Amino acid sequence: MIDVINLEKHFGDHKVLRGISLSVKKGDIVVVIGPSGSGKSTFLRCLNCMEDPTGGQIIFRDADIADPSVNINVHRQHMGMVFQHFNLFNNKTVVENIMLAPVYVKRKEMRKKKRKNFFLSLTNLFRKEEVKPYQITSKKRIREQARGQAMELLGRIGLEDKADVYPSTLSGGQKQRVAIVRSLAMNPDVILFDEPTSALDPEMVGEVLELMKSLAEEGMTMVIVTHEMGFAKEVANRVIFIDEGKILEEAPPEEFFGNPKNPRLKEFLAKVLV
Repeated sequence: MIDVINLEKHFGDHKVLRGISLSVKKGDIVVVIGPSGSGKSTFLRCLNCMEDPTGGQIIFRDADIADPSVNINVHRQHMGMVFQHFNLFNNKTVVENIMLAPVYVKRKEMRKKKRKNFFLSLTNLFRKEEVKPYQITSKKRIREQARGQAMELLGRIGLEDKADVYPSTLSGGQKQRVAIVRSLAMNPDVILFDEPTSALDPEMVGEVLELMKSLAEEGMTMVIVTHEMGFAKEVANRVIFIDEGKILEEAPPEEFFGNPKNPRLKEFLAKVLV
C-alpha cells in the first residue's frame, strides 16, 4: 500500500530523516516509537507530504507522491491524518467539521461533470449516436448525504447528541474521537496518527485508544506515532524504533519488546517501560 524508499528530510544543514525505507501493507498496524526529536513526527508528515521530502520516494496508489509534479491533493483524499492537537475548526459545529471534506470533494466532482457535459453536448452535435451525459446530483443532496454519513459516524462514538455544538464545548477525548471519525468520513485507505493521545488528560486517553483498537479490528491500515507502549504491544503487528532519523529496529511487538537487539533500543525501553 505504501512503499517508502530511502526517504530523507533536511531543514537546512540539519538532517532529520536519513534514508528511511519501509513498506506498509493493507491491514498493517505500524507503530513508530522513539525519543523526542528523533524524526518520528517529521516522518509521518512526510508520508502525506505535509512536509516535502528532501529525497527518496513514497509510492502510494501507484504514484510517487514525493514527486512535486504529482497532484498530492488527489492522493490525500485516500490518506487520513489525525493530529496531536485535533485541528478542528472552532467556528463550525461538530457535524460540519466531519462534513467539510466530503462536501468539498463531491462538489468539486460535480463541477468537473458539468464541464464534461458541456463539451459532451457540443461533441454530440457531430455524432450519429448520442453519448449520455454524466448524472449530476445537487448541492443540497451532497450535503444531505454527507450529514447522514457524519451522523452515523458520530453514533459510532456515542456523540450524536453533540452534532450541532461547537468543538470548544467538548472534552479533549471527545475532540480527538471527532477528529478520528472526520478522517473516516473520507473512507481512506490508510490513517496516519501523530501522537493522538499526548495532548489528553490521562483519564481521556483510554476512550481514544479504544476507538483506535476497534479500527484495527476492522482491518483499517494505520501508521501511528505514539508513546503508548501498552497500546503498541496489544494492537501493532509491527513496531518501528527511530532514532536520529534512522530506523534502528523493526519487529513484531513480541520480539520488539521481549527481545530487543539494538543497544539504543534496549536503553530506550529500559527508561520507558517501568
